[in-house]
Amino acid sequence: MAKKIAGGLDRILTMELVRVTERAAVAAARLRGRGDEKAADQVAVDAMRAELNRLAIKGTVVIGEGERDEAPMLYIGEEVGTGEGPEVDIALDPLEGTTICAKNLPNALAVIAIAEKGSLLFAPDVYMDKIAVGPGYPAGIIDIDAAPEENIRKVAEAKGVPVGELTACILDRPRHAKLIEAVRGTGAAIRLIGDGDVAGVIHTTDPDETGIDIYLGTGGAPEGVLAAAALRCIGGQMQGRLLLDTPEKVARAAKMGISDPSKVYTIEEMARGDVLFAATGVTDGNMLAGVKFGRNFITTDTIVLRSSSRTVRSIKARHQDLEKFDA
Repeated sequence: MAKKIAGGLDRILTMELVRVTERAAVAAARLRGRGDEKAADQVAVDAMRAELNRLAIKGTVVIGEGERDEAPMLYIGEEVGTGEGPEVDIALDPLEGTTICAKNLPNALAVIAIAEKGSLLFAPDVYMDKIAVGPGYPAGIIDIDAAPEENIRKVAEAKGVPVGELTACILDRPRHAKLIEAVRGTGAAIRLIGDGDVAGVIHTTDPDETGIDIYLGTGGAPEGVLAAAALRCIGGQMQGRLLLDTPEKVARAAKMGISDPSKVYTIEEMARGDVLFAATGVTDGNMLAGVKFGRNFITTDTIVLRSSSRTVRSIKARHQDLEKFDA
């Protein structure tokens, strides 16, 4: 019988999650640069689902490939695992950056987060407005309702540097034209990314290494919850607001228990309690190396995070049992 977790998640799940993202990453990596986004995403979904169903959990997908009528597998509300272990919420993206993978560009990832049941934001697959910074800043340093210029100025002041030394990460989309113009007007630099905003948000946690100080703009709500889960583990601040701009989207959100379409979610409201997060590189990136295929082995690079202990584990693995990745 499934049970609630007492005192947080079992540490054994940390290593179990590594296997889940490794398998999805290897499956997707076989189709890097082939120009077929759907095929790469599908093999990653198949691989992640197969590995999740080996875990001794009673898991519910709260952030996944879409709602049930849009996704045949790993849809929002789908139950995964053996059904014999603890009850957990799962947020996942088997291939974060499908276009990136199809073009073999940097920062495609296989990503998953697990938390105690009822701890992750249960939201429809819509856009989310987001703002995020890494650790080390005073509480309330960012405000999603403030002008971009104000947020940039406050971060620069708190960091003790001129605005011109900051870099903002923004998805390269036509909808962000005014945002980009406003940020550039402050004198700050911009790192435009074509896809992969989970990695974009995580990059704010180590600006000395990544060069990213703040993340701004709209992207997928699933990626928003995954990014919030990662930040909960590493440290940082994030706010998000679902863009429920049609009656149909408002109705979908209401079915999931969201009564206030304009609510601003804090990082703790998107990912509460004890959270585990894992990401494996599919393509090479700033944070993780991509999958490498040798003649007799496969190499993967994974980061695993836990919020309760603020533990960050980097796992570089060499897999010599190649058959399991082709099963």
